[in-house]
Amino acid sequence: MRPLDVPSEAAVVANVAFAVRTERGSVRAAPRPRDNRFGSIRRHAGEGAGKNLDEQHRAVGECMLRKLFHRAGNRARFVLPPTLMSVAYMLYRAGGAYFQDGLVTVHNSDFCKDPKFHEAYALGKAPGSWGRQDVEWRAYVCCWAAWSVREKDGDFVECGVNRGGLSRAVSHYVDFASLSKRFWLLDTYEGLPEHLISEDERRRGILPGGYDACYDQVVETFRSVPGVQIIKGVVPDTLTQVKAEKICYLSIDMNNAAPEIAAAEYFWDRLVSGGIIVLDDYGWAKQINQKIAFDKFAATRGVRPLSLPTGQALIIKPQRAAKSGPT
Repeated sequence: MRPLDVPSEAAVVANVAFAVRTERGSVRAAPRPRDNRFGSIRRHAGEGAGKNLDEQHRAVGECMLRKLFHRAGNRARFVLPPTLMSVAYMLYRAGGAYFQDGLVTVHNSDFCKDPKFHEAYALGKAPGSWGRQDVEWRAYVCCWAAWSVREKDGDFVECGVNRGGLSRAVSHYVDFASLSKRFWLLDTYEGLPEHLISEDERRRGILPGGYDACYDQVVETFRSVPGVQIIKGVVPDTLTQVKAEKICYLSIDMNNAAPEIAAAEYFWDRLVSGGIIVLDDYGWAKQINQKIAFDKFAATRGVRPLSLPTGQALIIKPQRAAKSGPT
C-alpha cells in the first residue's frame, strides 16, 4: 500500500498548464513534463483547436478532475474502512440510485424503464396494492420468475393476494391471456387469521387482520384477465380447491409461517422441474420465523432458497428433487 503521491498530483497541474499555454501560443514550448501518465490531457486540448478557449479550458479541467478522482478512488478503497468506502461510493453514484421498499442500491435498475414492465407495474399499483410506497424491484422479481417458466407445463398459483398487485403485474407482463394456463389466487381477502399466528410471531408484531376487505375489488381487477380463479378463504383449508395437476409458478406471501409452509408442502410435488417458488417475506426481520421454516423445508428436499436483497427468496425445483416429507 503506497501513500498518495503528491508530486504526481503536482505533475497533473503542470500538464494542464502546459496544454493551455501551448494552445494559446503565447509561450514557447516548455520542457517535456516528467510525468507522462497524463499526456492524454495535452492531446485532448490540442484536438480542440477549433473550439473557443473557454471550452478547451473546461474540457481540460474535466479530464484532469476525472483522472484525479478515479486515481484517488482506486487508492482509497485500500485505505478507508469498508463501511466508509461503501458510503462514499453510494454518494458518488447517488444520482442513479434505487431507493424503495427497504432497498438502496446504486447498481443497475434499468428494468424500471422497460415499457412492458412499466405498464405491468402501473396495473398492479392501480388498486392501491402497496399504498403510497413503491415495490418495483420486488414486483420485477415476480414478473421475471413468471416469465421464465411461462412455457413450462402447469398453472400459476399465488397464495397471499391482498388487492392483487403482484399477480396483476405478472399477468400483464407474461401476456397471460395468450397462455393456456389458469392463475389461482388464494387469500382471505381480509387479513391474517388469528388462529394461524404463533406466539413468537405475535411478539414480533404480526397480528390478526391488518388488511381491509378487498374481495370484490380483486374480482373487478381481474375481470378482464381470462383464466384467473379467485378462491376466498383460509389457507390451508382452501388448497384442495386448486384443481391444477401441475404448477410452474408459485408465489407465497401470507405474512406468517404456518399457512405458507402448508402451501409449499401441498404444491411441492405438483411443481414441475424448473418451476419457481417466490417467497415474498423470506428476508424481512419481522418474518424470521418464515425464513427458519423455509430453510428447513428446503433442506429436507435437497434445495436452498436464494435470498434476495428485496427481502424475497427464490426456490427453483431441480430436475430430480426430493418429494414432500423429511429424507
